Amino acid sequence: MRDRYLWVGCALYTVVFTLLGAQKYAVHRNLVDFGIFEQTVASAFGCFCNPLEGSHWAFHFSPILFAVGGAVGFAHSPITLVALQALAGALCAPPVYALVRARSDAGTARLAATAVWLYPPLAGLTFGDFHENGFAPAAVVWALYGFDTGRFRTAAVAVLAAVAVKEDQACFLAFAGVAGAIAYRSDPFRRNFALGVAAVSAVVALAFFGWIQPHADANPHWQPSRFYAWTSVDAAALLPRGILERFGFLLLVFVPLAFLPLRTAAIVVAVPPLVEVLASRMSTTYTLGSHYAGAWIGYVLYAFAAGAAGVGNAAVRRRAVGWALALCVLELVVADPLHPGINLRLRQPRDAALDTALAGLPRDASVATQEEAYTHLALDDPSATLLPERASTPLRACFALIDRAFPDSPRLVEYGGALQSLVSDGRYALVARRGGIEFYRSVNGCP
Repeated sequence: MRDRYLWVGCALYTVVFTLLGAQKYAVHRNLVDFGIFEQTVASAFGCFCNPLEGSHWAFHFSPILFAVGGAVGFAHSPITLVALQALAGALCAPPVYALVRARSDAGTARLAATAVWLYPPLAGLTFGDFHENGFAPAAVVWALYGFDTGRFRTAAVAVLAAVAVKEDQACFLAFAGVAGAIAYRSDPFRRNFALGVAAVSAVVALAFFGWIQPHADANPHWQPSRFYAWTSVDAAALLPRGILERFGFLLLVFVPLAFLPLRTAAIVVAVPPLVEVLASRMSTTYTLGSHYAGAWIGYVLYAFAAGAAGVGNAAVRRRAVGWALALCVLELVVADPLHPGINLRLRQPRDAALDTALAGLPRDASVATQEEAYTHLALDDPSATLLPERASTPLRACFALIDRAFPDSPRLVEYGGALQSLVSDGRYALVARRGGIEFYRSVNGCP
C-alpha cells in the first residue's frame, strides 16, 4: 500500500466529496437524517439523543458515533460530518488495491482502486446525508482484507469498528465468521480467529436486541421492523413489479463491477446484507443513493477484489478490472445516484434569507420547522425539531417556522395546512413574516 497513487486518490476523493457535500448543505438539500445525526453526535457524551427518536439507542447500536462526537467537539461544524463520511468512502479503496496487487501488477491494482472510488453505490452513499452506515463499507472491507492476508490485528480493529456501526453488521459478521471458520477449518489459527469474530459479533447483536433496545427510553417500537411488516397487498405487488425492481437493483450492484464478485466463493459473505435490503417491502432499502447501501457495499467490494485477483492470468485480470472501471463510469453517466440536478446548485437569495432568519432565532429555541431549516439548526439547537409528519399529530413546540420559498419541502406540504388551522384556532400567533419566512409562537406560552 505504499503506492503514492493510492493515497493521493484517497485524499482527492475525500476533498471532492467534502466540497460536494458542503455545497449540498449550503443550498439546503439535506434531509431529515442529517439533522437527526447532528443532534445525536452533538449529545454523544450526554443523552445520545434527538427530539425525533429520543434515545438513539432505541433505534440502533452505534457507539461509533461517540468518535464522531469527539471530532465534532474538536471541529464544531456540520461539514465535519460530511468530511468524515467522505474519508470513510475513500478508505474503501486501499484494501481492494492490496488484495488485487498481491496477485497482479500495480497497474491492475490502481484500476481496481479507481473502480472503487467510482463505484456508483459507494458514491451515492458517500454523497448522501451523513449516517452511521457511511462507515460500514470501509470497516468491513478492511476487516475482511486483514483476515484474508493474515493481518489479524488489522482485522480485529476493523471488526470492532464494524460492529460499532450498527447492529445489523454484528449479525452479518457473525455469519461471516462462521463462513470463515468453515472455509479455513484446516488452519487452526484462522479458524479460531473466525469463530472469535462470530462469537463477539453474536454477543453484540444479542446485547442490543435483548437488552439495550428494549430498555432505551424512547419509541418502544423498533422502527426498522416496518420494512418487514409484509401484508397481502405487499406480497401481491411482488409480481411482476417487485421482482423486476429487485432484479434491476442487483444489476446496478454487479454490472459496474463486471460481475467479478460472482466469480468467487467470497460472495457468500454478501448474501445476508443483500437479503436484508431485498427482503424489505419498501423499495427505499434497495434504492441506490440511500444509506442502506452501506449495509452490503463492503462485502461486495471484498468479493470484487477476490474475484479480480483470481480470474485468469495477469492480462485477463487487467482487462476484467478495466471493464469494471469503464462500467462504473457508464453507470454514473446513465444512473447517477448523486442526483446532481436535484442536490447541487448555486446558492440563491432564498438560501441566504433562510440562514439569516435562523441565525436570529432565540438560542436553544423549541422550534418546529421543515427539513431545510431543521438541518441547519440541529447541531447547535438540541430542541429544534421537525413539523409533524401527519396533520393529525399535535404540534407541541414553542415556536414554528416555515419558509414558503421552499414549497416542495415534504414537511411543509404535509403539515402546512394543519399549522394554518392552529393559527386560525388561535393556538399559534404570527410573530414575524419576511418574504416567504413565517415565524409563529404558541399562545399558551413557552418554557
